[in-house]
Order: sequence, then structure tokens, then C-alpha cells
Amino acid sequence: MAASTGNPRSRARRAAMQGIYQWQMTAEALEIIAAQFREDKSWRRIDEEFFAAHLFGVPTNVASLDAHLQPILDRPIAQLDPVERAILRMGAFELTHREDIPWRVVINEYVELAREFGAEQSYKYVNGILDKLARRTRNEARPAG
Repeated sequence: MAASTGNPRSRARRAAMQGIYQWQMTAEALEIIAAQFREDKSWRRIDEEFFAAHLFGVPTNVASLDAHLQPILDRPIAQLDPVERAILRMGAFELTHREDIPWRVVINEYVELAREFGAEQSYKYVNGILDKLARRTRNEARPAG
């Protein structure tokens, strides 16, 4: 479940993405999903607070996250691959709810997750969508002038 490489936040993102994917596919209670991850032997190397913020924050805010994403998607969000949908929702969550994290870091982290878990070229799609969303939601993402 949890990643063995990367920093504690990257591992938390990876685990939360897997949890969000599971939630999307099964509608299982988030508390049960979180408990499954806490049982994993590599759990101690995860930023637990960051994991919980994402695992519970994305579903809580899913309607507003989808509203941010839909105008820049090329198809309805329901038609996205479930892995891409989980990754984009998490990226949207960080871009709109975690201004303490630089937008470039957000994009890079989710592009890497798309490389690992997504279809062969999905990382390019994730990069393009999150870049557009960053330009819409983060002032520092907009070029000067």
C-alpha cells in the first residue's frame, strides 16, 4: 500500500491517491480505507496528517474540485480513467486548498503519480490539466505582464 521511497509527503500523496481511487471504485467508508493503510508496515514513514487531509479532504470537496476541473477537461470527469480522476482531484485539492505548497511542486508530484499508476501517456494529460488549473487558481502561476 504505502510507498517505500520518497519523502514522507510524497509517500502520503501516493497512499492517499490509492485510497481515493479505492473510494471512487467502491464507495467504501473513508475511515475503513484509512484504517487499512494504517495497518501497513511502512505506515510509520508517511506524513499521517498530510495523508488524512487528502484522503478526507478530496471526497468532502469533490463537487467543488470537479467544478474547477470540468471547464478545462476535454470530456466529462466521469469519463476519465479512474486513476487519472483520482490524481486530478488530488492535484486540484492541493492547488485550491493548500496554498502553502508551491504549484510547481503540486504539478510535479501528481505527474510522477500519473507516470507510476496511469496509462502510458496520462502523465502528459495530468501535466496539462494541472498547469491550466494552477494558472486559474494561483497568482504566482501566471506569467508576469
